[in-house]
Formats: sequence, structure tokens, C-alpha cells
Amino acid sequence: MSVSKLSILKKISPVALAVSSSIASGYAVASELSQTLDTGDEMEVIVVTSDFRGTELEKMPSSITVIDQQQIEDEGAQHFEDILNSIANFNWSGGSSRPKYFQIRGVGEQEEYQGAPNSSVGYIIDDIDMSGLGMISSMYDLQQVEVLRGPQGTRYGANALAGLIYLKSNDPTDVFEHGAEVSVGDDALTTFSGFSSGPLTDSGKLLYRVSLQQHKQNGYQDNLYLGRDDTNARDEFTGRAKLRWYATDDLEIDLTLLHADFDNGYDAWTLDNNGFDTLTDAPGVDKQRTSGSSLKFTYTGADAFDLVSLTSYASSQTHHNYDGDWANPDYWAGLDCGGEPCQYDYTWDKRGERNTVSQEFRLSSTEAGRIFAGSTDWLLGVYGMNLDENNEVTSFYNGWADEHVISDFNARNYAVFGQIDSDLGNGYSFSTGLRVEEREAKYDEDRLVDGEMKSSSFNPDETMWGGHIALSKTLSNTQETYIRVARGYKAGGFNMALPEQLADKTEYDSETLYNYEIGLKSTWLDGDINTNFSVFYMDRQDQQVAASQQAVEDSQRFYLYTENAGSSNNYGAELDGTWYATDNLKLYASLGWLETEYGDYSYQDKYGGTVDLSGRELAHSPKFTYSAGATYRTDSGWFTNLTTSGKSEFYYSDSNESTSQAYTIFNARMGYETELWSAYLWGRNLFDEKYGTRGFYFGNEPDQDWADKQYIRYGDPRQLGLTFSIKFI
Repeated sequence: MSVSKLSILKKISPVALAVSSSIASGYAVASELSQTLDTGDEMEVIVVTSDFRGTELEKMPSSITVIDQQQIEDEGAQHFEDILNSIANFNWSGGSSRPKYFQIRGVGEQEEYQGAPNSSVGYIIDDIDMSGLGMISSMYDLQQVEVLRGPQGTRYGANALAGLIYLKSNDPTDVFEHGAEVSVGDDALTTFSGFSSGPLTDSGKLLYRVSLQQHKQNGYQDNLYLGRDDTNARDEFTGRAKLRWYATDDLEIDLTLLHADFDNGYDAWTLDNNGFDTLTDAPGVDKQRTSGSSLKFTYTGADAFDLVSLTSYASSQTHHNYDGDWANPDYWAGLDCGGEPCQYDYTWDKRGERNTVSQEFRLSSTEAGRIFAGSTDWLLGVYGMNLDENNEVTSFYNGWADEHVISDFNARNYAVFGQIDSDLGNGYSFSTGLRVEEREAKYDEDRLVDGEMKSSSFNPDETMWGGHIALSKTLSNTQETYIRVARGYKAGGFNMALPEQLADKTEYDSETLYNYEIGLKSTWLDGDINTNFSVFYMDRQDQQVAASQQAVEDSQRFYLYTENAGSSNNYGAELDGTWYATDNLKLYASLGWLETEYGDYSYQDKYGGTVDLSGRELAHSPKFTYSAGATYRTDSGWFTNLTTSGKSEFYYSDSNESTSQAYTIFNARMGYETELWSAYLWGRNLFDEKYGTRGFYFGNEPDQDWADKQYIRYGDPRQLGLTFSIKFI
């Protein structure tokens, strides 16, 4: 299979509408390809760059999805949001302007309104840890996206209990190449992108790459009260710069710089669930400005080992604000509340700053340094991280300060880790790894509630450990099977300033997750078809659950806390495949099946009643996720890409019984491509499916005596556009 089967770019038009409807009844698809190395007419080599050694995908004893640059471009993805539905057993919570809270195999956060950061899903951009801040994820000039399912205790530790998302941008090149791209579309969409790469010196020892993107659109909402169509707008800038210096024959130095400025609106909720016509008088914002860097030294001058030093830094300022009454004073005054005009005006505002610095050193064996008669590679490492986060949360109710919270959080993590990978002979391979991590945290909070200031402080300190054991067997030159057991962990914590009825919820314990997995990775028809199949069982112990309780007398106020739910069990399977049907046609698909269940867990509602969730499915855990795609290129330059993806219904929250509806969406892209320029027509959500991404169930209407009701945040409606790109080589 030649690399020519993978080359080109993007989009689609009216013809795609008819074709896409014909595949709507199709099967499940996704994509798991990636970094493609030109090996003539041989099969591509797909490399997982988030692994310690950059291992080939088919040799990784784990369930991994890798989406390569070619698929990202073929589908015209501008943001991670545009491709996440093609990942099996993956979901996200739409409580922000862009996805930042993710669930892998049913495990992950749904929001973070207050408290200390403590992610279950790791999010790394070019070795810069952005866990919990994943909204700044432009897909432009990206080499690949990797999603590792299950605990990554050996490699990434506490932030990867459920798994890891790893974004890798393109590296500098030793020849000059430049490009630019412009997209326009309805919803006043404009996107301007460009990159430049090449050598900075005649010797070719210093290389650079720079990529920039500015994306704007109005955000689909019409604010009828203010007469505006941009209160939910997206204004997103992303810039990356890379330098690679071959300092000596044995020393390579890589510097990555990242700057992102997302200045988005947040006006997404409606009282009548119409989804797109809002009535707020004070529409919110969802902003994040991040500057980060990573510095990597790779020394290969020793006979027995290589040395890697990896330093990363990130500074992020965030601002999230929303109009909590979802309407305006005139609207409420026109309604009756006990014989008087209603008065309801509520706003919530959170400003935060997070600074993270980390350092990692790794020693890994070379071929000459292998042990046990040359059969075993080894790796040893140490890691340190310091995270500081400051938050200020303010809410106003009917003109009065309802709450004012100032919090300071610091966490220091220290870890040692090791891994060995052995060739046992007869096609068997064995891998085991262990990580021991010490976490010291300090949390201080000053909270003003009803005119009374309360201060509190916690200083937890705990030692955690995780790792994996995996056995692989090469069945043939086209079949690789494995069995894997992995242990992940997530730190415990504390809840601040809870009312008396929740006084027993002040602290919660760390969570442990055991993942048992069997997989088979195969190629068929001389490499024209590849498939990956895995079956898993997850045992969560002391599961952490985000809970909330609405105050009875002060209905605008919610008490948010985390507690342990005992145990829960998740099990299921993932299947994905790619088929190069001809030199011009590529088909790809994925299917995820997920079963989740609480063990023994119950909580109290706002009236003191007991709600028993034992045996119920976990929130944001759809039973089925699926996607399918087809890319066709003619020899004369015409291009078409069609994709479909969907999910079955799922619970929106662990605190109520409200559920989403199952949905399927279709995208299409058609165009003409040459070696130097390309033009595309494209459409997303072609049939304008109205689908929920986040839901709440609570009382928010005083004229209804604050009766509980389901409110839904919807995903993006249909959008059509045009893209033109050009390359200079």
C-alpha cells in the first residue's frame, strides 16, 4: 500500500447531501491512523508519539486511537470538537464554549465550577500539560491526535486515570515549505491560517516551524432581547513555534512555544429549551489565554542508554461568566410571583489563573544496553511538578452579592517510574511498568456568604501508585494480540464551606481504577485493511462523584461537592478499521460499546430524601458510539469526503435522571486539489440535527415556584462554507 493512497486535502458541496443520505444507514466507523512513514509500496508505520519510545501502533498493547494529519485535513477539522465524535467510547460535556471536560469509557469530569483542579483525563499539547483546560485545541498544522484509553499510570500518573489525549503538531523540516488557508462560511465564519517551516542555517542544524490561526464566528445564537447575533461568538487565536537544533551528533534540542487567546462568548441556555433564541440581558463569556513552552534535550552519546530531559511550563488566565437567570428584568417582571411581578436577576463570574512547571528526566536503554542476554529494554525516570491556581468566584442575586470566594491552591507532585519491555521468544513480548507518586497539596479559601466571612484551609499529603502488566503474542505477520492489566489513580481532596447538612462531605478519598483488557490488531488483504479490536473491564474503587444540591430557601444557590461512591464497574469493547478499497477510495469506521453501573451509591436531595443510584448507568456514558467515513480522490484532482457519527442516549448528570436523545450527524466535503492549491465546499451537521451536549435538572423559574425542570445545551447546527488553501514548496 503506497503513501499516495493517503495524500491530499478537504471538503464538499450539494452533491454530498445526496450521497451522505445514502450512507446514513451505514455502519460504524472512526479512524485510527497516524504518523505515516514513506516505505515505498510497503505498509505504513503508525507511531504513537506519546509513548516513552515512540512505539508502532500495532505493537502497543493497549487500545489507542490515532487520527493523522491526512484525516484531519480530509474532514476539514478546525478544532478538536470537529473530530472527537469519531473516537469510540469517548464523550464530552458541553458546559463551556468549547469542549474541555472529557469522558473516556465513562470516566471523566463534567464541569469544574469551583475547587482544586483534579482531572481524570489527561490533555497534553506538545508535551505541555493542559489537563482541564482543553478548549485551546486548534487542529491546524497538527501531525496527529492520539487518544489512549484506560489508565496511563506508568507514563502520566494522576492526571490520566481514565486515559490521555495527546496533540502533536508538525515538527520543523529541513527543506522550506509554506502554506496558507482561508475559510468562510455562514454564521459569519472566517478563518485565516498559515505556516512556514525550514532551515535557519546553511548547515541545516537549526530548523524552525511557525503556524498561526485566527478563527471567528458568531456562535449560532440570536439574543432577541439585545437584538444581537454574536453573544455566543468565538474569537480564537492560536500560535505555535518550534525550533530544532542538532547541537552535536549526539544532542538534539527541541523548543516548542504555544500561545492561545480564546475570547469567546457564552450565551447558550434558554428557559424553553428552544436552543438558539436567548433572552439574557447580561450574556456571559468563556475566555482562556495560555502561554506555554516545552524544552526537550535528547542525548544519544552513551553506549548503553539515551538520556531525555523534558521541561514544560504553562500559564493560563481564564474567565467564565454567565447570566444565571437566562432572561432579563423585563421578562421576569411580566410574570406573576405570588401576586407580584417576578424579580429574578442572577449572574455568576469566575476568574482564574493557573501556572504549571514540570521537569522529567528519563534514561532508556539502547540496543547495547539491553539486559537479560539482550532480550529486555529498560527505562527509569523521575518527575516533578508544581501547580499554582488562584480563583475568584462572585455571584450576584437581585442586585446583592450572593457569594464571594477567593481560593489559592498549590500542588507539588514527585514521582519515580520505570518500565521494562522483554522479548520472550516464540512471538511473545512482555511489558511492565510502575510509577510511585507523592502529592503535597495546600488549599486556602475565604468565602463571603450572606455577609459572613468564613476561612478554611487543607493540607493533604498522600502517596499513590500505578502501573501496568501486558503480555503480547505475535500470531502471524498480520495478527498481534495482547492482554493488559493497568492500575490508575486519582488524588483525593476536600470540599469547602458546605452547609451543616453536608458537613460530613468535607473530605473525599483518592480513587483507584483497575483496567483489564484483551485486544487483537490485524491487517488483511496484503495490508489494504487494518482493524483494531479490544474488550475491557474497569473496576473503580472509591469512585469520585461530582454532586450538587440546590438550596431550598435560597433557590439561586447550589452547593457543589465531590464524594466517594464506593465502587462501580464499566465494561465494553472498541472496534475500528480502515480499508483502502482502491488506490482512490479509503473507507474507515469505528464502534464503541460501553456498559456502566454504580455499585452501592445513594445521596440526599435538597429536601433530605434519599436517592439511590445503585445499579444505574454513569453520567455521560452512552452505550454506543459510532462513526463512519469515506474519502475518494480521482486521478484528475477531484476530492470527496463523507462522514457520519453518533451516540445513543446517556444520562446528563449523576444527580438526576434526565437523559439526552440518541443522535446521528452527517458531514461532507468536496473539492478540487492540485499540488499547489486546493478549493473545497463543505457542510457540517448537514441535516441540521438538534442534539444535546449538556443537561441540567433543577428549578430556575420563580413563577413556577422553582419547580425542577430539564434544561438542555445543544450542539452546533448546520453550517456550510468554502475553504481555499495554497502551498509554497
